[in-house]
Amino acid sequence: MLNGRKRRPTHPGELLRAEILPEAELSQAELAAWLGVSRRSVSDLLNERRSVTPDMAHRLARVFKTSPEFWMNLQQAVDIWETLNANHEEYSKLRPLKAA
Repeated sequence: MLNGRKRRPTHPGELLRAEILPEAELSQAELAAWLGVSRRSVSDLLNERRSVTPDMAHRLARVFKTSPEFWMNLQQAVDIWETLNANHEEYSKLRPLKAA
């Protein structure tokens, strides 16, 4: 697992849904309007059916006064963890090259 992590990292959508939107008192529709995207895009992200793209990271960073890297790092942690879990058997067969 990622650095010994057994629990999946927090998806950016979960952070938005559980922490940020309630604190900002925003609905999905209002967030979509602020971001300039469809309500469906926001819904898919909040329900973890969609990943944060670089475009969405820039939009979220502008609206919430963060950085695009913040959002991309959250997404990258989830992607790496999910890939490792999905392919663990295959990866465990790989061996490093020996030094010359």
